[in-house]
Amino acid sequence: MSLIPPKGVVYVVDDDDAVRDSVQWLLEGKGYRARCFESAEAFLKRYDPREVACLLADVRMDGMSGLELQDKLAESHSPLPVAIITGHADIALAVDAMKKGALDFVQKPFSEEQLLPLVERLLEQARASFAQHALAANREAMLARLTGREAQVLERIVAGRLNKQIADDLGISIKTVEAHRANIMEKLHANTVADLLKVALGADAPSQER
Repeated sequence: MSLIPPKGVVYVVDDDDAVRDSVQWLLEGKGYRARCFESAEAFLKRYDPREVACLLADVRMDGMSGLELQDKLAESHSPLPVAIITGHADIALAVDAMKKGALDFVQKPFSEEQLLPLVERLLEQARASFAQHALAANREAMLARLTGREAQVLERIVAGRLNKQIADDLGISIKTVEAHRANIMEKLHANTVADLLKVALGADAPSQER
């Protein structure tokens, strides 16, 4: 067995045995880890949203279609990049899938030269998407550690209120505001107000670049 780690995980969902076998053989031969499913329903039962991966899904299958699977993933805010496998007659459906967020589509029968660059683009997007997803989850976990009063103080810090103003707003002493502020900084692992804003606002935090 090769000691070289796989280049990435590729989920393949297609109800055609021959397509699944050929795609798996091609991908694993190039160092990817392919996980194949005969239906969207089977895939959803085994899909691990914590895994950095991408998805190739047939647009037309028995049961849930590739478009319906894409919609299902979008509803759950999955960061999984999707590309559609399509037959010649289903090009319009593939275009519709791209309008809904699919990265691209590949038409059957497809070659190694068509499939591998698409998979690499999908995985490149997956790595970026999953990194952002992990940062957002970490941010939410830190914010969840705040007490109700600390959340109120943080909201006012973000709004640019001074300690005295926050004290007046909440009917507490300035020393109590300072104590809450220190607790907030510690819980959010922030050393400066700028650090605090990055956690509190996430992607909406103001850039420090000029």
